[in-house]
Amino acid sequence: MSSVKPLQTYFVSEEEYLANEQVSEIRHEFVDGQIRAMAGAGYNHNCISANVSSNFINHLKGSPCATFIADMKVRLGKDYVYPDVLVDCGKLSGDDYFANSPVIIVEVLSPSTRKTDTTTKLIRYINLPSVQEYVLIEQDFVSVQVLRRNQHWQPEYFYLGDAVTFASISLTLAVEAIYDRVDNKDMNEFRMQQPVLTADMPAV
Repeated sequence: MSSVKPLQTYFVSEEEYLANEQVSEIRHEFVDGQIRAMAGAGYNHNCISANVSSNFINHLKGSPCATFIADMKVRLGKDYVYPDVLVDCGKLSGDDYFANSPVIIVEVLSPSTRKTDTTTKLIRYINLPSVQEYVLIEQDFVSVQVLRRNQHWQPEYFYLGDAVTFASISLTLAVEAIYDRVDNKDMNEFRMQQPVLTADMPAV
């Protein structure tokens, strides 16, 4: 998720939050009656979110499943949060402002959000009956963690050279595709090791 910075602490009702969020120019999460503003994300965070969402969108074209990036809320009881990427296969209408039945949720980790994404939100997400997979992606180094309902939420880790299968939407992606254009030490070293193709090389 994007970085979260608390506003002045004050409490509002769920109804007030939902009404205000529809007209607000700034996204806010709503947890335990408190509103928290969402700060902007950096280059690596945006690259990863875009890579994942674009692959999900292309793969799910023509299916009943819709991919959302950053701006679709998920309801957790009376709380509302904005995952970085989610796929919902339920019947959403033009009047819906939150996902009713997400099957996969993706969060891109940062130092300011790692604790929440790997503890509090993890517990809340995997207790949603529709969620089949929860994905945690590091941005400062290459690591993709996938927790699956059918594996009793035991984490699986994937690194460069691996392929990740998102079983809930029947899609397999290479880890390097998830990190395309990302600027971190692991990816920079990986690119240095790749063969360079030139115009003088004969076509195969």
